Amino acid sequence: MLHAGSLLAALGSWLLARHAHGQWLVRVEDLDRPREVPGAARAQLQMAENLGLCSDAPVLWQHTRHAAYQAALTRLLETGLAFQCHCSRADLAATGGIHHRCVARRKRPDPAVRLKVGGDSIVTFEDGLQGVRTQDVQAEVGDFVLRRADGCWAYQLAVVVDDADQGITEVVRGADLLDSTPRQILLQRALGLPTPRYLHLPLLLDGSGRKLSKSDAAQPLDAAHALEAMRTAWRQLGQAPAALARAHTTHAALEAARQHFDPARLPAVPALYAAPHHGLGDAAD
Repeated sequence: MLHAGSLLAALGSWLLARHAHGQWLVRVEDLDRPREVPGAARAQLQMAENLGLCSDAPVLWQHTRHAAYQAALTRLLETGLAFQCHCSRADLAATGGIHHRCVARRKRPDPAVRLKVGGDSIVTFEDGLQGVRTQDVQAEVGDFVLRRADGCWAYQLAVVVDDADQGITEVVRGADLLDSTPRQILLQRALGLPTPRYLHLPLLLDGSGRKLSKSDAAQPLDAAHALEAMRTAWRQLGQAPAALARAHTTHAALEAARQHFDPARLPAVPALYAAPHHGLGDAAD
């Protein structure tokens, strides 16, 4: 269910879109079907809509986009920029999972497909909040998966294709995806697609330093405490608490937030610690 970390990312990206007089588009990245909890995505969307966070265009569900991903993959295979790989995780254990050449001990019936990452793979980009980032993709990641051996599409390929097809100019998401961005930029170059601007908001962590989505502390937002949750997220985004003090409904709070939002106050840090009762009370300082 939607938790405080999800709300922080949703509210932050919505405010940035409104500040830029742009559209706020929501995408459901539901490619890992075996791990999907039935009904969870729709419940998250409903909670967001209850808070006034409604997508400005129909929500894009990635499970409907197989043909687009296959077309991009076929293009990469035909140009020699991607290849079939029979390596298992065990085969790559000696290199920490980093693929530089195929070392498979046996062929798999359904091999994965990887992007061929060449020697010229140092990617530098300027994040809108976290600053200049550089990654040597070949050294740190290697040839990365585009389609898994079980047939599931990799996140990296899907978001690159969808960003281009939706005309996305600004990607706003959590800082856990900072390290994925250079891979996506390499894919954009390989497919001849434009590179959007990126801004990665801080993650909310529990007291043990774990991302909320991976933590037992990630309690779902309670509709009865939605206004308090929004005020908490507003403060965690570095904004002045007084701006929402007179708002007595979530929709009034959202309108006040839109009017008083200052991007310069966003905390330029990769992570924040949530209060013990995140989403229900005060934020951690």
